[in-house]
Amino acid sequence: MSESHQTHPIDPDSAARLAADGLRFELLAPEDEAVAPWMDAVNRGFHEPRPKPEFIEARRYQSPHRRIAGVWDDTLQDAAAPVATASSWPTELTVPGGRSVTAWAISTITVSPTHRRRGIASAMLEAELRTALALGAPVAILTASEATIYRRWGFAPAAMTATWTIDTSRSAWTGPRASGRVQYVTSEQLLVDGLEIVERARLGTPGLIGFDGQLWERLLGIGDEKEERRARFLRYDDAAGVAQAFAIYTVAREETHSGDAIVEVLYAAAVTDEAYAAIWRFLFELDLVGEVRAPLRPVAEPFAWQIRDGRAAVKSKERDHLWARILDVPAALQARTYSAAGRVVFDVTDALGFAAGRWLLEVDDAGLGRVTRLGEAGAESLASAGGASGIAGAGGSGGAAVVAGAGAEGAAGAGGAAVIALGVNELSAIYLGGVPAGLLARAGSISELTDGAANAVEAMFRSPVTPWLSIWF
Repeated sequence: MSESHQTHPIDPDSAARLAADGLRFELLAPEDEAVAPWMDAVNRGFHEPRPKPEFIEARRYQSPHRRIAGVWDDTLQDAAAPVATASSWPTELTVPGGRSVTAWAISTITVSPTHRRRGIASAMLEAELRTALALGAPVAILTASEATIYRRWGFAPAAMTATWTIDTSRSAWTGPRASGRVQYVTSEQLLVDGLEIVERARLGTPGLIGFDGQLWERLLGIGDEKEERRARFLRYDDAAGVAQAFAIYTVAREETHSGDAIVEVLYAAAVTDEAYAAIWRFLFELDLVGEVRAPLRPVAEPFAWQIRDGRAAVKSKERDHLWARILDVPAALQARTYSAAGRVVFDVTDALGFAAGRWLLEVDDAGLGRVTRLGEAGAESLASAGGASGIAGAGGSGGAAVVAGAGAEGAAGAGGAAVIALGVNELSAIYLGGVPAGLLARAGSISELTDGAANAVEAMFRSPVTPWLSIWF
């Protein structure tokens, strides 16, 4: 980030739109007194109880990196309470190839029922996107409580999640045996070790983000006596004594058909395949447990192939989780690596204008991509754009060459580039490699302007590891 994201001025366009409706759009610092009614408004929006004073003070401490924004109606009797809330921060998002891109995480979007249908959400979301781009974040991300809201701003599901239920009476372990050991630890012991594991594991899976502070301490239940008391914490250390995995679980007194208890896995992270196998084998072999439930997990899990009866692991509630929105096409596409070499032209529409245009992506044999913005006129050859040699690494749109007079028609005839037309929603959906371009073409969301273009794009964008986001934010 070129400057502090917390002090970057509020977006003037959105502020003016809201001011014209008699509303005030401003930023808050974590130490401001107005943060207390802001947190209350957030809880009200998600139907949670009023926050206690100690909760408010803990959140101030845990979230010093967040940019906090709100909208106020000074004509209300309780004018201190905002009628809308938003928060955001830059984070590192893992992309295919074990690389990262800076993403703008957006959270706590609420609008009071008393002020709906006045364009407040649109003003706030558009402000977040313009702020993200101004500060150099090529991608915006969020997790959505409802699946029908955020498409209008260019977001699309890019990583899915599922709940797994394992019948332990049928899940005899047939996978690898680990050489290290699993041991119980406390939340305080996991506070440092666990976060290091999360960060080391992050680059192995597209869709994971870096997180600490509020998100990490909430996961551990720190500050919530009830959660701390009911959770159990495991850590796996390899044969050299290096911590490589951990899991957090609770035991429900609800009984299964066998009369045994149910374990719910709140979180599990592993750096190595051996550590993954060790943690899940331990959980499946717990005494007096008839069922292991694991919500918010990837839609593809190796443990389903590491037990004797694969039908003992049932996947359900498969749904969208991480929503992505590409803002800077060259920077976003050049940040990741690709599974196949090739050349493709994307004719992208974007109602907000950020990603709109014709973009040539050239991928070399090493999986590195270079993006060139194409001109709008003519059908001349793209020979002047060069081949896929000398492809640069990740960079902003300012580093992309502009090839005048080269349209999509010219692209099709130059070097056999595939050409597809799609919206920014679809480009964002396929970005992490978990949503197949061919599927979207069959759904009518992507138009092939050259034969077989969608399948070529799918082969390029495919991720060997299923994208997954491990938390809500």
